[in-house]
Amino acid sequence: MDTEPDFSIITPSYNYARYVRECIESVKNQEGATFEHIIQDAGSTDGTLDILHSYPHLKLHVEKDSGMSEGINRGFRKARGKWVMWLNTDDRLLPGALAAVKAFADSRPDADIVYGAWNFIGPDGEIQRAMKALPYSLNMHIWYGTYLASTALFLRRSTTIEEGFLLDERFHYDMDGEYYARLGRAGKKFVHYNRLLADFRWHGDNLSAPNIECRDMDAELKRQKQHGEDAAIKRIYGLSFSKHSCNNIMDGFMREAYRMKKAFLYLTTPWEK
Repeated sequence: MDTEPDFSIITPSYNYARYVRECIESVKNQEGATFEHIIQDAGSTDGTLDILHSYPHLKLHVEKDSGMSEGINRGFRKARGKWVMWLNTDDRLLPGALAAVKAFADSRPDADIVYGAWNFIGPDGEIQRAMKALPYSLNMHIWYGTYLASTALFLRRSTTIEEGFLLDERFHYDMDGEYYARLGRAGKKFVHYNRLLADFRWHGDNLSAPNIECRDMDAELKRQKQHGEDAAIKRIYGLSFSKHSCNNIMDGFMREAYRMKKAFLYLTTPWEK
């Protein structure tokens, strides 16, 4: 029987040939920890599959799906690692990330989720700014919005995925936000590790990219769907103040309150040495 790897890295893939090699190499070059890299490709047609087939160590599965959430869940179900994370095709792990997480996680047997800091990078890989890993607060997560990055977050498989915690496939934009709220509501222990672990690439094609200037119907519909998912998280996991416009007023008040709390935590949370 194969030995259980330390990590399972799940990468949902579809037509990102421009970035996928960087993603794969960032995992392949990790040292100090054992891992498997599971790719769930939804049927790419832009040359992505040619790149993926050139890496024999990958566990590649080409299957049509209903979107990223279903692709990630399929990877979750195949995972054998003690810790599981998903890494999008346009993102990348930093050198030494897995070894650092393994050492930290071994010191925190109480942790169900370990998450770290990350860089925002531009389309060509230039670092734009570093983002700290702040202590987890369920209410801050609900009312401020998702402030943990999936690209630097690791799930203990035995206490999350194996207990049936999977992404809600009805969510297409804020699936991570709903997932972390559900895990938090279930009492799972989030532990922050304020060390840079990964790069999150920011470009116009991100599913979660905001449409500040909505110049066409597609962009506006996307913005409204994103807003709807965010509102659903607040109503289900937070408080519903009324059935009418008071919700919007109180949502704004709560968001501003937790924005200030997040700013305070950012100033007072030290970097990991």
